[in-house]
Amino acid sequence: MVGITAKNPHWSVSCSRSIMALILREMGTTYGRSAGGYLWAILEPAAGIALLTFIFSLAFRAPPLGESFPLFYATGILPFAFYVQIYVKLMVAIWFSKPLLQYPVISYIDTLLSRFLLSLFTQISVFFIVIMGILLIDSPQVSIDIPLIALSLSMAAVLGAGVGVLNCLLISVAPVWQRLWNVLHRPMFIISGIFFVLESIPEPYRSILWFNPLVHVIGVMRRAFYPTYDASYASPTFVFAFGLITLMIGLFFLRRWHKEILYL
Repeated sequence: MVGITAKNPHWSVSCSRSIMALILREMGTTYGRSAGGYLWAILEPAAGIALLTFIFSLAFRAPPLGESFPLFYATGILPFAFYVQIYVKLMVAIWFSKPLLQYPVISYIDTLLSRFLLSLFTQISVFFIVIMGILLIDSPQVSIDIPLIALSLSMAAVLGAGVGVLNCLLISVAPVWQRLWNVLHRPMFIISGIFFVLESIPEPYRSILWFNPLVHVIGVMRRAFYPTYDASYASPTFVFAFGLITLMIGLFFLRRWHKEILYL
C-alpha cells in the first residue's frame, strides 16, 4: 500500500505535465501565438448571429421568442457551436497527435483530455463574451437563469465528448468515415432548433426531431433566457445518457485498440 501511495503523486504530476504541454501545443497550432486566433473564435459565431439577425429581421417583425433577434439566434448558435467545437477537436485527437503518442509518457487519454479541456474553456469564454456583447448592445429585457445556462452547456459538452470520442475511434479505423460524417452531420444546423422552437413544428415531424439531442440542449438554453418558455420536451437525462453511452463505447474500444491504431 505504501509503495502504491508513493507512486501515485509521481504519476499524477507526470500526467498533468503531459496534458498541460499538449494544451499549450494545441493553443499554438489552433489559435496561433497572437490574440488574432482567439479573436476569430469570438468573431465567427458573432458574425453568424449578425447575419441571421439581418436576414430574418427583414422577413419577420419579431423572433419566435422575445423581441431580440440577436439573443434568440445566439441561444441557438452558441450551444450548437459549443458542441461542434468539442466533437471536432476530439474526433481528430489521435490522428493529430500520432507522432507524440510514440512516446510512452503520453497516452491517448492525455490527447483527448487536453483537447477537451482547451475547447471547453475556450467555448465557455466565447459564450459569455458574445452574450454580454448582445446584452450591452441590444439591451433585451431578459431574466437570465445561470444554473440553466450551466446545465445546457454541460449537456453540450458531454454530447460533444461522446460524439467526438466515438468518431475518433471510427476515423482512426476507417479514415473515410470523417468525410461521410461531415456530409451526414451537415443538416444538423438546420434541424436542431436554431431557427425555430420545437412546439412550432407539426406532428409527426415534432416527435421525430425530439430524438435529436441538440434540440434538448438548445431548448434548455432558451428556457434560461426566456422565463415564459417552458420547453417541457427538453430532457437532460436523454442527452447525458446519449453522450455518456457514446463516450463509453469510444473509450472502451480505444483502450483495446489504441496501440494498433498508431500503426494504421
